[in-house]
Amino acid sequence: MDFAAILADLIGGAVGGTAGGKILKDSDLGNIGNLIVGAIGGIGGGQLLNALVTGAAGSAGGMDIGVLAGQLVGGGVAGAIVQIVVGLIKNKLVTRT
Repeated sequence: MDFAAILADLIGGAVGGTAGGKILKDSDLGNIGNLIVGAIGGIGGGQLLNALVTGAAGSAGGMDIGVLAGQLVGGGVAGAIVQIVVGLIKNKLVTRT
């Protein structure tokens, strides 16, 4: 695991989670909640995507701007997806009680 890739996933996930909460109001967890859940999703999803892509391509590693941009986008998408799913589930459970 490369620290730069994890940092890119973290930042991308935080941005993606924040955007996901603002785009889909039913999944909003508040600013801090969106940021935290998105960052966690970005790290998990970004690392999973990195493992799948490097495993399929047989890459030996290395960091360049293209790889970092891919990590940032992958983390952002994963962060947004996780934030939306967690937000929808949490908000449905809260309105039920």
